[in-house]
Amino acid sequence: MIYLQLFLGFLRVGCFAFGGAYGAIPLIRDVVLSYGWLTDEALTYMIAVSESTPGPIMVNLATYIGSTQGGLLGSVIATFAVIFPSFMIILLVITVLKTFLGNPYVQAVLQGLKPCMIGIILATGVYMTVNNCIPLAENSSFNRKAMVVTVILAALMTGVKRKRKKKMSPIALIIAAAGAGIVVFGIV
Repeated sequence: MIYLQLFLGFLRVGCFAFGGAYGAIPLIRDVVLSYGWLTDEALTYMIAVSESTPGPIMVNLATYIGSTQGGLLGSVIATFAVIFPSFMIILLVITVLKTFLGNPYVQAVLQGLKPCMIGIILATGVYMTVNNCIPLAENSSFNRKAMVVTVILAALMTGVKRKRKKKMSPIALIIAAAGAGIVVFGIV
């Protein structure tokens, strides 16, 4: 039964995850929490790990969750289910690309999806930041350490942008976040 649940859950993620991995995080969160495969806190940690490891976030999460729930076969099924819709869509797009890409209606749909994806990604980032600094659970308290790391990273990003007149590299931001986390959470 778990294999069918993994397949159907991650097939849903693969079918409806537009806008890349960050746009898929709310859908992954919904699927994982509805089946009870991980807690919200554990999922947040796995998203962070998936971002810092090679490979697409959706595939990394599907492989990990499939492995924890159904072993090797579960990881293969979950990974296949999450990539299968994209694979089929790419095959379909390649076959009809020349015909439909110039169509103004198709262009309008693609242009309309951009702001939607920006909103989904922004909402996910705000949700994760607020939930880690001010947990929404009843018995949870304000996490000062997480707030300190968030403020340090925001100040660093703002300072680098003002000084260099360009955005901070994502790699540098990940390294800075790791360093800030080690310093802040390492101090008792």
